[in-house]
Amino acid sequence: MTDAPPLRPSLDADSLATSAPGSFTVEVVDTAASTNALVAERARSGAPAGLVVVAEHQTSGRGRLDRSWETPARSALTVSVLVRPDSHPDRWPWLPLLTGLAAHAALPEGAALKWPNDVLLGDRKVAGILVELVETPTGPAAVLGIGINVGMTADELPVETATSLAVEGHDFDRTALLIAFLGELAAQLDRWARGREADPEVRAEYVERCSTIGRDVEVALPSGETITGRALDVDEGGRLVVRTDAGTTAVGAGDVVHVRPTG
Repeated sequence: MTDAPPLRPSLDADSLATSAPGSFTVEVVDTAASTNALVAERARSGAPAGLVVVAEHQTSGRGRLDRSWETPARSALTVSVLVRPDSHPDRWPWLPLLTGLAAHAALPEGAALKWPNDVLLGDRKVAGILVELVETPTGPAAVLGIGINVGMTADELPVETATSLAVEGHDFDRTALLIAFLGELAAQLDRWARGREADPEVRAEYVERCSTIGRDVEVALPSGETITGRALDVDEGGRLVVRTDAGTTAVGAGDVVHVRPTG
């Protein structure tokens, strides 16, 4: 005898239309290969900032290094947001970190950020972020994509280092979670839009919530090189500052592994 499949309600499109922050327009689609790809296509066709696409079933989600996965229908919150920042490009690397801060605030107590793209619960990944820059006829745009494991069972998780809200004992309604996330994201983007005077407070908040800081880490760089050391800080450009045997270096992109202490 097998266990009955978990109850997985559909998103409430009416509530999303009326309760999402006014700066966002939410579209719910039944199935999408990738919400990021869908929003990027819409951006190139002239869609305005604030478009939000959320899929009940994402079949070919994309992460860093073009990793792909499929989530069971209605088990996750897979959503992408179109933004068109009126800001100097050197501040754009903060967009995934701002998205992480918004997710952290919407998730239960005990969540922590892992630089630059993950949100953790109990040192396991509960959410992943992928921000992509898109050239459009009206100028550059950014697609802020996030996938949150909500109702997945332990058997449905893609890797042993992942978890879900359900596995961790949290009962979350996906509609309410999306509304909360969008509210937090709107606040983060509004603060960031104030300009460089807001950057120190954003940086301080991120560092406070980032579990990578103070940890021994291994960082796989896009070049193929791996560096090891102690993560000390996040600098003004959103880069991870790592102290290695050769000195201190700032890393702008890379896959980070938190090295567990021995003994």
